[in-house]
Amino acid sequence: MADAFDRLGFVRSRLVRHGAEREHVPVPPIEAPGTGNLVFVGDRVVLRSGEPPTALLAPDDMAQRAVDPLTIFLGRAEGRPVFATGLPEDAGEAFPEPAFRISDLRGIAAQGAVAADELGLLATAKSVLAWHGRNGFCSNCGAATEVKANGFRRECPACAMHHFPRTDPVVIMLVHRGDACLIGRGPHFPGTMYSCLAGFVEPGETVEDAVRRETMEETGIAIGEVSYRASQPWPFPSSLMIGCVAEATSETITLDPLELADARWVTRDDLRAMFEESHPEGITAPQPLAIAHLLLRDFLEGNV
Repeated sequence: MADAFDRLGFVRSRLVRHGAEREHVPVPPIEAPGTGNLVFVGDRVVLRSGEPPTALLAPDDMAQRAVDPLTIFLGRAEGRPVFATGLPEDAGEAFPEPAFRISDLRGIAAQGAVAADELGLLATAKSVLAWHGRNGFCSNCGAATEVKANGFRRECPACAMHHFPRTDPVVIMLVHRGDACLIGRGPHFPGTMYSCLAGFVEPGETVEDAVRRETMEETGIAIGEVSYRASQPWPFPSSLMIGCVAEATSETITLDPLELADARWVTRDDLRAMFEESHPEGITAPQPLAIAHLLLRDFLEGNV
């Protein structure tokens, strides 16, 4: 299963995170030779053309371009200081084709448009930039907050509250019973895709209990044993997908229509047809970049 894991989006990263350097050690300026900058125009990524394309822009790529005052120091990649910059939507004209192109991050991951370990850098950049975009004011007193720790903290000058980037844990589970596994389709799913069930972990809840609760709430299926398989950063905007395998102790589906448009038990033959896009009902599986693909592939190949 190493190949399937390697195809997951955002799990590989060259980033060396160093909290002390973010705050206590002088960071090279963004225009210094050898630095790299991940630039987002709105929610989209600027890529420099080449073989292969790259999202790590050099200082010369940023010359004469208006840069947003918010620049985050992410850490280092192979000793190279790496920054992230967020620009407004109308800044895209500063990166003209064919030297550059601007693309959606999900599409970049699906197409393998950049190296796999560059996707991990982009996931960190997008999540932290999105957090800054939502936390300009203190949740304690409402005053405007200030950027500190080179972008990894915001502080309130009025009440001294510290605010840190957050990650939202999400369980995603391969639910199985005998020779069948449970798949579902959310109302927002693209095309004819079905996937594993998933849901956010609530405060004070274990991963195992979140798997049991979400499965029961969405489908009425009871869960016994739960085990961990793998995890995946999912920067839309800042989730961590925690992949699990769960053994069902019941079979009758009672659908929650507010959560799912459909749910069903499928066999390995059904899954094979979904992966091959030859299922008689036309239903399909998640793309290889998603952890649901890995979990369903585990079941198909008898690894569950």
